[in-house]
Amino acid sequence: MTTEIYRDAWGVPHLRADSAHALARLQGSVTARDRAWQLEVERHRARGTSASFLGSEALPWDRFVRRARLDDTARRCFDELTRRDPETADWVRAYVDGVNEGLAACDAPEFPRVGLAPGRWEPWTPLAVWLATHILFAGFPAKLWREEAARHLGPEAVGLFATDGPGTSGSNGWLVEGARTVTGQAVIAGDPHRFIEDPGVYQQIRLACDEFDVVGLAVPGVPGIAHFGHTGTVAWAITNAMADYQDLYRERLRRTGAGVEALGPDGIWRRVARHTELVRVAGEETVEVEVLETERGPVIAGGPEGLDDGTPLALTLRHPPRVTADLGVQALLPLLRARRVADVDRAFDLWVEPVNVVQAADTEGGLLHRVAGRVPLRAETNGTRLVPAWEPGHEWTGWHEMPRAGLADGVAVMANQRGPAAELGVEFAPPHRADRIRALLGERRQWSASDMPAIHTDTYLASAAPLLDRLSALDDLTGPAAELRDRLLRWDRRMDADSQDAARFAALRSALVRRLAVHPAFAALTTPPAYPEVFLPWLALLPRIGFALEHLLRAEELYGIDRAALVREAVEEVAGRPAARWGDTHRLTPWQALPDPGRQAPALAGDHDCVLCTSAVPGWTDLAARGPAARYVWDLARREDSLWVVPYGASGLPDHPHHHDQLPLWLKGELAPVVTDWAQLKKESDDE
Repeated sequence: MTTEIYRDAWGVPHLRADSAHALARLQGSVTARDRAWQLEVERHRARGTSASFLGSEALPWDRFVRRARLDDTARRCFDELTRRDPETADWVRAYVDGVNEGLAACDAPEFPRVGLAPGRWEPWTPLAVWLATHILFAGFPAKLWREEAARHLGPEAVGLFATDGPGTSGSNGWLVEGARTVTGQAVIAGDPHRFIEDPGVYQQIRLACDEFDVVGLAVPGVPGIAHFGHTGTVAWAITNAMADYQDLYRERLRRTGAGVEALGPDGIWRRVARHTELVRVAGEETVEVEVLETERGPVIAGGPEGLDDGTPLALTLRHPPRVTADLGVQALLPLLRARRVADVDRAFDLWVEPVNVVQAADTEGGLLHRVAGRVPLRAETNGTRLVPAWEPGHEWTGWHEMPRAGLADGVAVMANQRGPAAELGVEFAPPHRADRIRALLGERRQWSASDMPAIHTDTYLASAAPLLDRLSALDDLTGPAAELRDRLLRWDRRMDADSQDAARFAALRSALVRRLAVHPAFAALTTPPAYPEVFLPWLALLPRIGFALEHLLRAEELYGIDRAALVREAVEEVAGRPAARWGDTHRLTPWQALPDPGRQAPALAGDHDCVLCTSAVPGWTDLAARGPAARYVWDLARREDSLWVVPYGASGLPDHPHHHDQLPLWLKGELAPVVTDWAQLKKESDDE
């Protein structure tokens, strides 16, 4: 059996084998060689064992993973996959064999730093990695925030604070049909927005065998190419649909001599599955975790004795993979084998989680714009708040049919706004990014693949309008404040890195957010109940106000708050500061399992509601932890005219020349070519 590894000028692996099975093993081996440390961090995070070498800071995540039973869910899903689709199960096993083979030969420097040796991957580990990567993706902890906001401010606060909040992730995606391109063939482009990690969460790769030849963005630790791919005759991409498919149930639990019981909707107390697990913490005592699971799902907060602060509450999480033992892995091989849009469509019929909006096009003119995933049918309140497990009416009764949509004037745009998935969710991103992309695409009739980076990097901030409107209404300001007001009203509203006006606006916005956050009207929300630490990003008042500022400024009345007075105070404060540029404070801060305190944080353009979505937390910090985790342009006319880039590089090895070599491109908004000619690639090995 022949396997071949090639690399392009950026170190991207192009893999070739005789069969899909051999190719999966090769993908696993090469990924482990390129990203051994990253894979092992993700394996430990998926098992809830990362605190054993990362220390106490990782304990809240490990505790959540144990209580949510993610590894056990992955095992169940793999067992069901083996029963229903043995070919795909064997394909996943081959990938795992390759990972174990690659890890055995790895020499990543991070392992000796923490006294860790590469462990062994199990057949279900890729499923556990996928589940751990996406378990918080739909933002179910937002229901904790809505519960608190509604309890203290009234039910209208749910809509008032609705936003693409600090814990969620999004993306831009647009499809331009052939009638609107210079080649007569469709172009698909976009960029997934996630927390930026180093190494990156997406791996550029090419997978070729007798059955298929696909380039795309893989998730390290998971076989195949799930989210973004181009087979030569069909290409696809996804954005987060912002659907709600995870429920939180308030439980009534009691301890008995035999264990723990939960009260069901039929009024009967039933035994809860219970066991304990030990979580090792580097440098500290081992922590015991009680794992409970009712008929609704695992208990992820509280217990029979309530939360840590004594609040009498226990919460269970119900989500599709735990209920059905299906994670949608059976969609991955059909995607690789796809030749037409219809093939992609059928593959995404098998998709489960996360729920995505899919855009696809093929060389025969086929187009696709649909939602894919599994969303339960249940009461409307399940989607917005915590619901009582002991009351009937909150059960799951089936599954939503996934919506489909068409194109408007030859274009489909999805940027997490209230679009085709509107009936499936509660909170969506503001429409600014989607509206801006559509407006830019409307400026001309013909587009090419090479035109798309200008859209990726657009910095216009439409959400600045409410604050600027409030600012324009102010008078009797001091001289410096009046000058700042007039300057910002002339500003072009572009969040460019070298813009002083963008920096002034951001400073004004942050000053206002801080004033709102300490206003007595919101005092009850400053100290939420003692929910697990992993949920705190959704419960912190200041970020919630920062991301909902547009709503808060436009509301007809805001709990008696004099917003004009607060804007006046903010502009007077900021007016006295020395001039700076937006990029001086708006800088990239990626997540690293082992942070490098000496690394330089590069300056960024963009902002949360720009197409160039580089998200900071207004009022808290201008540093950005979220942004485009990749950019891509899929050209259906000539796959070799496609383009892509990731924030860092193809290698996870710190001293490797391809570790950070794409960062300059990413910062400037440039993309690297997708090379498809084997003769232009450098052969790395030829193993018989």
